[in-house]
Amino acid sequence: MAEEVWASGAVEGPIDESVLRRLATQVALGITAVYGKNGKDQLRKHIKAYNRAALFSNWIVLVDLDHEAECAPPMRADWVLRPAPLLCFRIAVRQIEAWLLADRERMARYLRVPVSQIPTDPESLANAKDAMVALARRSRRSDIREDMVPRPGSGRPSGPAYSSRLIEYTREHWRPDIAAHTSDSLRRCLARLQEIVAGTT
Repeated sequence: MAEEVWASGAVEGPIDESVLRRLATQVALGITAVYGKNGKDQLRKHIKAYNRAALFSNWIVLVDLDHEAECAPPMRADWVLRPAPLLCFRIAVRQIEAWLLADRERMARYLRVPVSQIPTDPESLANAKDAMVALARRSRRSDIREDMVPRPGSGRPSGPAYSSRLIEYTREHWRPDIAAHTSDSLRRCLARLQEIVAGTT
């Protein structure tokens, strides 16, 4: 039996942590701890420390592209010009929600909307989070609408249990291997994690 490979992680928030842990499970990678979870600015602030730590052990840093750059390579170069050998720095195009939407069948079933309403190319969305909220607004389930759609006049971009719902979906329903057929940045991330597990990095 092969010895389990372990890595530490750093992410923007709780949804990202659930995605990272689900991906790790998919490739049989152990996660020791996940750091950050306090927004993109804080993640950027500590990226040098994570990169230094990756001189000695596996580290996975997962961040959204948003509109920081047109594509992932220039953002990667801006954040980590000289990545340590054991750093896996992956960028979700353009938000982590795009990776979740990429499993169209399961997302449609979870939100109780027709699969035809789920975007066929979620990485092309300007704002996948807004698209997710818009889909939830059309849900046939009142609890989904109440949890994921912002209250009128709240000024918030999403509902009170938006994160909790997507964490539940990620843990119990999302299929990263299926979603990777639709999301290239997810496919690349999975491939990189598989390389870590295989010891071919």
